Amino acid sequence: MEGEIRRVEGLTVTATASLSKAETAYRWIRERVADQTYQPGHKLVLAQIALELDTSVVPVREAIRRLEADGLVTFERNVGARVAMVDQGSYTRSMETVAILEAAAVAQAQGHLGADDLDAAEQINDRMRALLDDFEPAEFTRLNHEFHEMLYRRCPNERLCTLVELEWDRLNHLRDSTFSFVPERALESVEEHSRIVALIRARASAQEVERAVREHRSATLHSFQNSQTTTAPTTDLQTDSRKDKS
Repeated sequence: MEGEIRRVEGLTVTATASLSKAETAYRWIRERVADQTYQPGHKLVLAQIALELDTSVVPVREAIRRLEADGLVTFERNVGARVAMVDQGSYTRSMETVAILEAAAVAQAQGHLGADDLDAAEQINDRMRALLDDFEPAEFTRLNHEFHEMLYRRCPNERLCTLVELEWDRLNHLRDSTFSFVPERALESVEEHSRIVALIRARASAQEVERAVREHRSATLHSFQNSQTTTAPTTDLQTDSRKDKS
């Protein structure tokens, strides 16, 4: 059956049987957590969200429960739902998870990536390289996400892709840009991107591609951890991310 399509504050919402009101609310809130419209600690008022989505509180409450299970929202008695606060442990766990999941997704996707996909990935990487002379962490991070998405999006396992995207959302929530903390990592990252694309073009084994992607993701985490140890071991990620915003 043809769905009703409408706009809700910039989000296109298709009301079909496959996209319930609870799913719509879940995606709408998650998007705002990811882009930091809702900052860590922000109180989520269910009635207000329901009003904005033109729905009842019931599907919003269901969406909040899912977000709580995802670790993006916390719920406290007599306080209500809030966007989860940031801590270095959460960032580390998400980076470790992304390294494993995304590596597996790219390994599965490589047989479905065409020359056009790889050309597009290299063009994105070239744009990242062009930013190195006059470094812009936020734009570099945005392009970095585009590059990685270009490689894993052809993964035939939709559930695996969804899990990768969820962990990327967590990372977006946890910091604006890792490269704000470790700008020296940017050049290494671009070079590693080139090697990953070269492996896929050369039809390397799935194991080789998976290992290269996992090591690439892990190297960024290790650079960040080293920077925190040597420069500010007690720094709160939330405070630092606010300082780095431009």
